[in-house]
Amino acid sequence: MQNSLFDDFEGADEPVAAREPEPAPAQKKRAPARTTKVLPAPPDPVLQALARELPSNLRLGTSSWHFPGWACMVWEGEYEQSVLSKHGLAAYAQHPLFRSVSIDRSFYKPLTATQFAVYAAQVPEDFRFTVKAPSLVADAMVRGEDGRGMQANPAFLDPALAAMEFVQPALDGLGHKVGALVFQLSPLPGPMLARMPEILGRLGTMLRALPALRPVAPDGVIAVEVRNPEFLTPAFCDVLRDAGATYCLGLHPKLPPIEAQLPLLRALWPGPLVCRWNLNRLHGAYGYEDAKALYEPFDKLVDVDPATRATLARVIVGATGAGQRAYVTISNKAEGSAPQTVQALAEEIHRQLAAKR
Repeated sequence: MQNSLFDDFEGADEPVAAREPEPAPAQKKRAPARTTKVLPAPPDPVLQALARELPSNLRLGTSSWHFPGWACMVWEGEYEQSVLSKHGLAAYAQHPLFRSVSIDRSFYKPLTATQFAVYAAQVPEDFRFTVKAPSLVADAMVRGEDGRGMQANPAFLDPALAAMEFVQPALDGLGHKVGALVFQLSPLPGPMLARMPEILGRLGTMLRALPALRPVAPDGVIAVEVRNPEFLTPAFCDVLRDAGATYCLGLHPKLPPIEAQLPLLRALWPGPLVCRWNLNRLHGAYGYEDAKALYEPFDKLVDVDPATRATLARVIVGATGAGQRAYVTISNKAEGSAPQTVQALAEEIHRQLAAKR
């Protein structure tokens, strides 16, 4: 099973004005909504039927939900970003394919249990959250407003802060709706990379000290996502396994392509699959802002990546078919429109499942 599952393939929101998306042929333009109640797009029988064909232990979703350009795909009507940020989650969770979402704002400032509870109250019982750990403990550097590292972060990988400012509030607020709690480690400076055994030791100490998820969130998993390929070693794998954590498959140009990351998943097998598809490789390691400028308002696919879809679908089919949970969230910067990428990935998963029957 292990080899077949991971066979390598060859080959704070401020209101912003949304650009008007191009309406689909059968859709009419809608007047901007003037209420704080966000209405979901009308049910799509095609998406509902597709959702019923997907594995029950797969939860697909997007990175956040506050995008005005998703009108007619996720929202009925047009809303300002600030309205969607505060009131859009309940409507988002009614999309047939969305059984998860990544809360990314927690990276910039820790969220309280009360804030998490507000999110949990807006989604169905079967919904699960992926949540990013705060930079307070996940970023090796204290950064200025321009994003440049100014000095070493003394709280980096601090076990007490990681538990108190992240894991425990998430458990208290989200309860059984915790899916994946992700420590996305920002790029390490060169001097730290030269001390990788020390960094791995600190990471292992932190992970082993975290509160257990299972008593509150039986489906929950701790995952570590990295931005330095130097992490992708057997020693890193040992740290994760010893702490009962897993690797978050990070689809980002700072890392090797998905195929090159699969050996790490093989080494950790069996276990849940966590993946965050962050940025199309076309834009390079520092192309986040370029992708954002090119893809806004995120209402259509621009740079389609069928190879990544096919490989990711293959891993999902293998993991879920073996009874493992899978949490996969996708950014608008992956192909241009996260809802459309989720749909395309779901269709590829369905195709591969049908081919196995």
